[in-house]
Amino acid sequence: MGLTEYLYLAAAVALLAIAIVVGLVRSRGRRTPPPAAPTEAVQAPTEAPAPTEAPVAPAPALERPEGTASRLVRLRQRLAGSQGGLGRGLLALLSRDRLDEDTWEDIEDTLITADIGVGPTGELVGKLRTRLRVEGGTAADARTVLREELLTLVDPTMDRTLHVDASPEGSGPAVVLVVGVNGAGKTTSVGKIARVLVADGKTVVMGAADTFRAAATEQLTTWGERVGVDVVAGPEGSDPASVAFESVKAGMDRGADVVLVDTAGRLQNKAGLMDELGKVKRVIEKQLPVREVLLVLDATTGQNGLVQARVFREVVDVTGIVLTKLDGSAKGGIVVAVQRELGVPVKLVGLGEGPDDLAPFDPEAFVDALLGGPVD
Repeated sequence: MGLTEYLYLAAAVALLAIAIVVGLVRSRGRRTPPPAAPTEAVQAPTEAPAPTEAPVAPAPALERPEGTASRLVRLRQRLAGSQGGLGRGLLALLSRDRLDEDTWEDIEDTLITADIGVGPTGELVGKLRTRLRVEGGTAADARTVLREELLTLVDPTMDRTLHVDASPEGSGPAVVLVVGVNGAGKTTSVGKIARVLVADGKTVVMGAADTFRAAATEQLTTWGERVGVDVVAGPEGSDPASVAFESVKAGMDRGADVVLVDTAGRLQNKAGLMDELGKVKRVIEKQLPVREVLLVLDATTGQNGLVQARVFREVVDVTGIVLTKLDGSAKGGIVVAVQRELGVPVKLVGLGEGPDDLAPFDPEAFVDALLGGPVD
């Protein structure tokens, strides 16, 4: 190969090498970038739905206790249905053509059986004998005389007002202490008295100072819930005087009109418990005076109720009597006997099991009912 051919070949190889290098550079510049890693779809955060509250059951509507007027109507109706037998028996005896000694003895027996008591019976019979001998007259006249004398025995002049106005010093609510033996319907009567007061527009706090009986606190709480009355209670077995003290304090703090304090049913032969009842009253009076001490008695217990009444009178200053279970009993004379025994009036009477079957005692309605008279 000649020199010229060699030079041409070398130049061609050089050009080819240059072309290859340039192609590689261009190819590298155009290389497609690697695909991006796949991205997860991120959903924009959304507001969590507001938690839905479980539907709240509406609070039960408070009961509206029955007013005094309708209670008095029922008083007359119930008494007329349960007490008329006594009056009919007496009128039958007094209407005899001849009122001899045997008849008067029958009249005395009828009155004593009705729990009027020996003393009041003697007084009544003596007045009847004198008036009927002097005035004479028909059976209608005998009924008039009997009504007048019975009404005198029941004594319509007694103050039967429930004193629940603010304390005389104006420093707090009226405090009412309710006492009585087990089984007389005491705690139930407290609940019913609260209804009477609420019906009269009073605000009430009840104190469950019967701490020896858990059911008593439960009873009061139930009564209170029905008419919107607060109940102050302590642990079972706690000091009753302490609960009574806190009840009065709560009544003062809440601006209540009345504080009703329930107490344990005291048996008259347990001196320690009776002393404790006196302590409850003394502790309460460190804050406010006790305006009323109501003694709850079962009308069906007869003369045994008088024994209970005497003991309570010795321990606390009883100001009024609540006579329960008067309906269905022919022994309504206990009204006369217990008033004579204590010198204080029957203020309220229980006429049945209903929540509003507690009414102010009306002497004239009571006597008319004894005689089977009109109820309107």
